[in-house]
Amino acid sequence: MTTKMCYLSGMTSFYPFYLMEHRGLTIDKAQLYIFVFLVAGAIGTFMGGPLADFWGRRNVIWFSIIGALPFAFLLPYANLFWSAVLLFVIGITIIASSSVVVVYAQELVPGKIGTVSGLFFGLSFGIGGLAAAALGALADWTSLGLVIHLCAFLPLLGLLTIFLPSDRKLREWANQAELESSGAK
Repeated sequence: MTTKMCYLSGMTSFYPFYLMEHRGLTIDKAQLYIFVFLVAGAIGTFMGGPLADFWGRRNVIWFSIIGALPFAFLLPYANLFWSAVLLFVIGITIIASSSVVVVYAQELVPGKIGTVSGLFFGLSFGIGGLAAAALGALADWTSLGLVIHLCAFLPLLGLLTIFLPSDRKLREWANQAELESSGAK
């Protein structure tokens, strides 16, 4: 969730300026590309839950990362038409797991739904904000082009999800925790 928020912060904050600087777009036209990205993300959010029910939470999280990587790598090199297409695909895939990640985390820590949800959203948005500030400083120090190229690599950090337990193992832990808590009463 954290690497996703860093990517989202970087793209929504700096990609319109990149389009203005490197593709000669006006601010209103550059913002349309972010609109495409965020609309696709909203669609992806709605798709993520049913996909997780069918395919498994961890698999949707994996798909969200692996599916976005090739498109994120291509985005800095794409023309305007393909940029819109790539942004749409990246938006759907990378944001599809947002709700799934929160539910997955809630299952990791059963009985602490509010704490886990608050921690995940607070921490991820906070780190995303810090990432935007850091990327802004880097853009000032170097260039917007470098920042957009760097953002293309941020989803790679999401590959650390390989260390997440499988859905089956997660259910076993949740059942064990439920038995232990009911036995304590």
